[in-house]
Formats: sequence, C-alpha cells, structure tokens
Amino acid sequence: MIKEKVSPDALISQIIVGIEDVKGNDITILDLREIENTVTSYFIICNGTSNTQVNAIVNSVQRKVSKELQENAWHVEGSSTAEWVLMDYVDVVVHVFQKQIRDYYDLEGLWGDAKTTNIESTY
Repeated sequence: MIKEKVSPDALISQIIVGIEDVKGNDITILDLREIENTVTSYFIICNGTSNTQVNAIVNSVQRKVSKELQENAWHVEGSSTAEWVLMDYVDVVVHVFQKQIRDYYDLEGLWGDAKTTNIESTY
C-alpha cells in the first residue's frame, strides 16, 4: 500500500500548532516556490528563549506532525546544542532558533525574495 503524500498546507498547519503549543516566538513562513533552484517549497522560522525551549518546540512539532499526519522529519540536526535546530520535512523545512542566533543568521534577509507571512501568536 502506498502512503498518500501529505499536502504542504496540512504540514505547515500542524507545524505551527506544534510551535504555538509550547509558546514559540516570532513564527514566519517563507514561501520559496517562486525562487529558482531552491531545495524546498517553504521555510518556517521561529525562535525560543533558551535551549530548553528550542528543544521543547522541536519535540512538540515532531509529536504533533507524527500524531496528526503520520509524518516524520526526514532529517533533524542541531538538537545537541539547541541554538539552531533544522527539521527537514522535504517540502517544508523548519528552523528553530534561539533569538540571538536567529538575528545573526537573518534567514529572512538572506531569502528576501521569498513571500513572507508572519503568524500572530494566539497567546
């Protein structure tokens, strides 16, 4: 039996819920589909206030996506230091930063041609 591919919209929705469940900050979606030679369709970027919260965000996203969509990240890296954790769901890549690391790398600036959507926190 072949598993149906999960839509990027459904994946994004569950990722955002996972981030909000543990009060992740400054959630931004970068739509990269109109940019040539990108390796993914979307970046979701957020930050936590400490390495503990960064790991909590990552764990929450993994649980939510796994439970609701039966999907697992293809690759996760950065959990050991929890300053910048990357979660690769192929069509959607999630970047969970500590605030100062996010400011330093400025992915939103690097991908300035992307369509940007800021998510208002529900808490």
